[in-house]
Amino acid sequence: MSSLSAPSPTQKAVRKAAQPRSSRWLWALFSICAVSTIAFFFIPAFIIRPFRHQAPRALVLAMALRQRAPIVTLIAALACLFFAFALWRTGSRWRKTFIGFTLLLVTFSAVMARLNYFEWMFHPIAGAQFLAQSESKLDPKEMILAVRLGGEARAYPISQMAYHHVLNDVVAGVPIAVTY
Repeated sequence: MSSLSAPSPTQKAVRKAAQPRSSRWLWALFSICAVSTIAFFFIPAFIIRPFRHQAPRALVLAMALRQRAPIVTLIAALACLFFAFALWRTGSRWRKTFIGFTLLLVTFSAVMARLNYFEWMFHPIAGAQFLAQSESKLDPKEMILAVRLGGEARAYPISQMAYHHVLNDVVAGVPIAVTY
């Protein structure tokens, strides 16, 4: 009997039974890689937001994920792409749409994990404008940073400085950097 003979009905049944199992494993691995890539970007982005309470443990988690995100997202995204190619051949139209959408989200997450998107949240103050104390509409309880040089004084509201963090100014002819 030659080795090129047609498979027996038993062999066909075994192959058919094994195919869905391998497909399930591919879907599971694809899903794990996709969720990992997306999580390593979105968890730090969700936890570290300006003007929101950040619990110390959550912040430690976010910073740990953020630190490892570039390498983890690269590896997970490449694995996800590999599993997507394997699944693409056997997928229906809806599954291919799901795979494509997931790969788009995975690619976005992998790219964003390499950028310092936190800097985008804090826009510099282009030109600081100051009002006389009598014209100011600050709440009496508003905390301020105050600078007095020579005969000039400036007050910088903490609520504004917390968002921008740094302001370059000139007080009494002296360039200063105000930071909070």
